[in-house]
Amino acid sequence: MTLATNSILISTDQALSLLETVLHHSQAEDVTVTLNNTEESLTRFSENQISQNLTTRQFNLSITSYFGKRCASASTNELEPDAIIATLRRSEELAQVAPEDPEWVPPLEPQTYDDRMPGFDQETANLSPLRKGKIIQKVCQLATQSNIEASGTLSSEAILFAVANSRGLRACNRLTSADFSVTARIETGSAWTQRTACSVNQLPIKSLTETIINRALLSRNPREISPGIYPVVFDGAAFSDLLEWVIWNLDARAADEGRSFMSRTNSQGKPMGNRIGEPLFSFLIQVQRNPSHPLLQSSTFFNDGMKKDDLEIIKAGIPQTLFYSRYWAQKQGKTATGGMSPIVMLGSNQSLEDLIAQTERGILVSRAWYVRYVNPRTLEVTGMTRDGTFWIEQGKIAYPIKNMRFNQCLPELLAHVEALSSVERYGNTVAPGVKVKAFNFSSITDSV
Repeated sequence: MTLATNSILISTDQALSLLETVLHHSQAEDVTVTLNNTEESLTRFSENQISQNLTTRQFNLSITSYFGKRCASASTNELEPDAIIATLRRSEELAQVAPEDPEWVPPLEPQTYDDRMPGFDQETANLSPLRKGKIIQKVCQLATQSNIEASGTLSSEAILFAVANSRGLRACNRLTSADFSVTARIETGSAWTQRTACSVNQLPIKSLTETIINRALLSRNPREISPGIYPVVFDGAAFSDLLEWVIWNLDARAADEGRSFMSRTNSQGKPMGNRIGEPLFSFLIQVQRNPSHPLLQSSTFFNDGMKKDDLEIIKAGIPQTLFYSRYWAQKQGKTATGGMSPIVMLGSNQSLEDLIAQTERGILVSRAWYVRYVNPRTLEVTGMTRDGTFWIEQGKIAYPIKNMRFNQCLPELLAHVEALSSVERYGNTVAPGVKVKAFNFSSITDSV
């Protein structure tokens, strides 16, 4: 039996030394090198017992060589010097015969990064199968005591990522994360939730499991209601999935070319810029890119080495910026922003129960499932509720209802937000639960 594991991540000094070696041997006009060293562990459980336990360890060195506006990449998962040099020469050979890139931008100049260390927890990096097994055993015991069948995952990840180029850029970060998800099923009822943290010890696994067990017991024998437009209270886990769609679609190029809900058009329907500065959403919507948030403590730079600092995305319901790639920023005379992740939406000091208490009649949605585009231009999406959908009456959960399909324009969803709960972390997004005054359900679905 494996009692413990030791993280095999190379050190920051080793990573940067390796990148320097590649740069030293390069014969290209410019070169960018990235190194990704990852250890991921995953434990699955089903029907109140562990069904799978695995650990994957990866090392990937990627080299991009440049000759003018021609570039090409090659990668290797070997640490031996001969393999690395062969990969470097391969990228140079490919770059010399590659077509010129019409959207070429030069490698980044050196960046100034935030003076902080990303969240790295050694205990999470070394999390053993035995420790995970004991955690899952307690989850399964709680489920068994309530005649519930529990399934889900407990995962941990330790990452070292480094980037360097021939123009003097150097960066290296190490970080960890742990994620827990659980589904509880009993007869015709089910419930689900998920949570993420920098450390496995920060995951409230026992309280989450107890909450989901209680919600599953309440969800049995759901009733059918008519599709239509209803007030809705979204659990934070459900709302975060919808919020991400909005933020991912705040793309400057798509907006400027008339392909986005952020596009402005003239009377002939031709694009004429974007809608930055317009009050599109509820004044409660405050969204930032905030990698230093206590629940995240994420990397100080993006994969290309661009600094990842704080960025105001939506303030009091008004979009403040769009995502500008380096190419589109250069073309439009703007400043490149880097990606919008990690997403942080501000919440309040209220609980989800407070939002329910403020709802005279409406629906509680615990999970948004299988969300897909209907119309990218308006950001209308379709999806289904799942794992615990309830009718709210006079500020209380009255009874479970059958799951429904929704067709909803997401900018309108954010415009209809009228109350927020406190925030939690779901993946790389920090979001609150929300209450909205109108949400469109189009049909009943057989999803469970």
